[in-house]
Formats: sequence, C-alpha cells, structure tokens
Amino acid sequence: MTAALKLTPRHLGQGLLVHPLGINCGAIGMAGTAESSKGEYGPDDGRFLDGLRRAVELGVNLLDAADSYGAGRAERMIGRILRENPNEGLLISSKVGRIRGSAPHAYADRRIRHQFQQTQDNLYIDDALDLYVLDSWDFGQKDRYLGTAIDQMRTLQQLREIKAIGLRGPYTHYGATPAERAACADRFLQLFRLIRPNVIWTRLNALTPVIPLEGENLFDFTARHGVGVVLAAPLAHGLLTGESSGNATISLRGSRGSSRAFTPRALATVATGLKVLREHFGDAPGVLTRLALWWCLEKADHCAAVVGFTNPAQVVENLTCLEQPLTAGEFTFVDEIYARIRNELEDTLEGQPTRSASV
Repeated sequence: MTAALKLTPRHLGQGLLVHPLGINCGAIGMAGTAESSKGEYGPDDGRFLDGLRRAVELGVNLLDAADSYGAGRAERMIGRILRENPNEGLLISSKVGRIRGSAPHAYADRRIRHQFQQTQDNLYIDDALDLYVLDSWDFGQKDRYLGTAIDQMRTLQQLREIKAIGLRGPYTHYGATPAERAACADRFLQLFRLIRPNVIWTRLNALTPVIPLEGENLFDFTARHGVGVVLAAPLAHGLLTGESSGNATISLRGSRGSSRAFTPRALATVATGLKVLREHFGDAPGVLTRLALWWCLEKADHCAAVVGFTNPAQVVENLTCLEQPLTAGEFTFVDEIYARIRNELEDTLEGQPTRSASV
C-alpha cells in the first residue's frame, strides 16, 4: 500500500468522501494551445494520461475539471480514465459558467442544462456527477440570470443528476483595497445565501490574501454552515515550491482570467521566506511541496486540495511527500513564516493593483 492510500479520507458533504489531495486538470486545457482551443487531443496527451493513471494508482479519487478547460478536452481525458477504471470509485468535479457559446450569457435560459449534458458526454457518464460548480459570479446585468441558474442547479440535484452544488469562493488579488475585499466578501455572502451550495471551490494557498466572512475565516465559516471546501492552486503555481521564485516576469492567471505579474521585489520577498523554511527543514526534494500542501490540508478536516500537474513525476512527488504530516510545532512555525511572507507582500504590492499577482 502506498503512502497516499494511508491518508484519512475527507468528508465534503453529500456523501463525497475524498482523498485529501485530488488532481486539478486545468493544465490539460492550457497545453498545446491550438489543439486545446478546439477541445481536440494534442501532443501532450500521453503524459497527461500517464499522470492521471499514476494518480489513481496512488489513491487519488477526486479529479477536478471544467467545461472551459480546453473546451472540454480535460473532461474527455478524464472520461477515458473513468472507462479504464470503472470500479475505482472515482469522484468527478466539473464547472460551468465560463463558456457562453451562441447564448446571450453563460447562465442564460437553459445554458447550464446544455453545458451539463455536454459534460456528461465528455465524461462518458450516465451516473450522477459528484460536484458541479458555478464557476463565475457574473450572472448578467443586475443578476438577470441568477434565479435561472439557481433553478437549473437545484433541478439537476433534485433529479439526482448531480450530487453536490458548488460555488466559487471569495478571492481577490494582491493590491486589492480594503473596500474591494469587503465588496468581494459581501458578494460571496449574497450568493452563498441564495444558492445554498454544498461545497465551496476556491483558489487558496499560503500566499492568498485573507478575506474575512462575517468575522470568520473561510474554514470556520464553512464548518459552521456544514459546507465542504475544495482548495485549488495550493502550490501557488510553483511559487511555494521555489520553482518560479527566480522568474521576475512570471505571469499568473487572475480570478477573472486577467494576467497579473509579481514584481521582482515581491518575488524576492517570497524567495526570502522560502529560504527560512529550507534552512529549518532542509533542502531535500519535495520539502517545500510538503509544507505548502500540509499547510492547506491542516486548515480543516472538511477540506481537500486539488493540485495541477504537467507530467507524471509531479503527481508522484505531490502525493508521496504527504507521507509525513506536520507536527503541531512544525505547523506553527510554517504558519508564522507564511504569515510573514503575506504581510511583506501586502506592503510590497500596496497601491500597485495592476502589477499584483493572483496565486
């Protein structure tokens, strides 16, 4: 039995019992732009398929996609994995709300139903989809399509075509003003009360700016409401593993699809903090990955993280480094260093929203 298989599963609600670390397939949609934009298979498919197969072998049971990842390409690749592993109990998460097609809006009329049927076809499934996430907070002018979206999602759940309704969580980029963060929290709370999701899917890692919700952090808030959490980008696209810390021009995708970049000074701030962690924990391969992943997973037992990959070796490293959890003392030390990095980033990037980074 591998180390990954020994980890205690997490309960996200609605019967979703997941391995603490799942796989996000967003990179599948970004690889090979010409093929990805058409949703067609490309030259990178072999290594992505091998990575997914390796993840399943190591105990992963949550595969996270979206209809927008390569125009369905990621979903179709997961569908192939499902056909290869019909009895593995794999759980699938997908999202809707980014693809408008010929409709007036991505949530207009029966658009959600249409996209859901396409997702079913892509995944080649007849059973219920485990988690279906509303991936955008844009419901048209004056929330014109919000009621329609809620009705369609609840109908899908009542018909047992989806198990859990998901909602994208609150997130702002570095450089956002206090007023912008407060507005983000207010908007999320408004949608949360109306949609009543079972799971929150959100970008969160040790560098993510904190957004209080009714005086609580995200984990206390969701625990109080009995809602599960799926954390995306736990490694901050490589920044927390040191793989990108030397690249002053790194560009990261923002919450609205915009491209923002860390300044050289901000990258130096991250690198300095990671150096402290290396000096304390050593510089063996996978050390920083272990710290970043466990920092997320130790936040609450009703959350799981999904991590992206570009090759099978990354999958193996991400999973096997979880063999050794953090002790209470180690977590306290890591948490303090990450908090110091976040505070210094706030000072570094304050007043520079056009140069702030989405991690």
